Amino acid sequence: MSGARLWADTAWVRGGWARGVLLRAGADGRWAEVASGVALPPPDATVLPGPAIPALVNAHSHAFQRAFAGLAERRDGPHDDFWSWRDRMYGVALRITPEQLQAVARHLYAELVAGGWSHVVEFHYLHHAPDGRPYADEATMARALAEAAQDVGIGLTVLPVLYERAGFAQPALREDQRRFAADTERVLRLRDTVRGWALPQVGAGVAVHSLRAARPASVHALARALHGDPGPIHVHVAEQPAEVADCLAATGRRPVQWLAEEGLLDARWQLVHATHTEPGEIAAVAASGAGVVLCPGTEANLGDGLCDLPGWLAGPTPLALGTDSHVTRTASEELRWLEYGQRLQLRRRNVAADAALPPAAQPSTAARLFERVLAGGCAAAGLGPAGLRVGARADLLVLDEADPGLVGVPAAHRLDAWVFAAPQAAVKQAWLAGRCRFEAAAPPDTGPAFAAAMAALHGR
Repeated sequence: MSGARLWADTAWVRGGWARGVLLRAGADGRWAEVASGVALPPPDATVLPGPAIPALVNAHSHAFQRAFAGLAERRDGPHDDFWSWRDRMYGVALRITPEQLQAVARHLYAELVAGGWSHVVEFHYLHHAPDGRPYADEATMARALAEAAQDVGIGLTVLPVLYERAGFAQPALREDQRRFAADTERVLRLRDTVRGWALPQVGAGVAVHSLRAARPASVHALARALHGDPGPIHVHVAEQPAEVADCLAATGRRPVQWLAEEGLLDARWQLVHATHTEPGEIAAVAASGAGVVLCPGTEANLGDGLCDLPGWLAGPTPLALGTDSHVTRTASEELRWLEYGQRLQLRRRNVAADAALPPAAQPSTAARLFERVLAGGCAAAGLGPAGLRVGARADLLVLDEADPGLVGVPAAHRLDAWVFAAPQAAVKQAWLAGRCRFEAAAPPDTGPAFAAAMAALHGR
């Protein structure tokens, strides 16, 4: 059975703009046909109302933190950093109910679709009831996320998180972390439960919260249990200097160094943040085939620091983007933050552009970053091939040429302008798994339920 048949006057195909692109989605939600040079749309094809580009995967999300966005921008002590933000964020984590989580996630996922994302990877550690006891259905909170994603149409990869202790020198979780507790067995059960639902465009892998939050023996036990499983494995790593220092004190090695030297890394592993790394660690990750997930908006909001982007780009390491705490929610803004942070630090322009000599070079900063995170995001979610090509997920965005940031821009520079000159998302339509799930004129109405959840969480 065939799905939607679409025709775009121009579309971003395999790293460049192509004319007259005909696409057909299969019944499985993947592209069954992609052809360029089709001068006129066939009678049965839907003509897309603007240039088409692949949608991106949001490779790192804590959906419940959307209920905290904008509520931590006041200093309530002499010093404010990641750790003080985290303690305040736990207040929301301890109160949110499954019903509220579903409302928050549904609102967030609708925002993400409108912002250029087609799939979201949930780093899911909010498992238990507020008192810390398991729900009768231990997948209650994961189910709330999956139902929200199904309502909106966004793809979802759920990563149940191994979370055992509060720090390298602390044997157990803190009281305000009681909803997060999960050992290896629980993580694997939750993964299997989500897979067993067999929901369209919903999958599952696993995650390790961080090396400070999981015992080394448990990390190795989880890795052994995953032998032969193709699903993604994510871990927060080297986000904060204090984490690096604590890991050195506890193990004699830096976090990325520990993962590499323990022989854990392979192409399934995704290192989230990897902000504070050394050249040898970057080389070790590249050799292992593991990927890196960067979250520029959240990393800026939390004062994490800046990663060695030139170092990562110089090698073959897959790169992906995530919106993490969701203070930012558009794909183009994350790309812009990724480059602008480097410009501020290095006092240079077009840091991510390929400096190689033509014709091999990619002089467009936006194009080089977009192509890299397009492929890396699909790998981080366990989706397979990326982009407008046969076998990839049938996801695309139609850009709004009437957006003030894109009006009058020459076609060859359209992607550059989308990233660097269009402050809004500038998305006119979003097609997910072969279906139009967003149109700018009629966005999903998720606001009332979200507002009610926020009122219950924070008071009116």
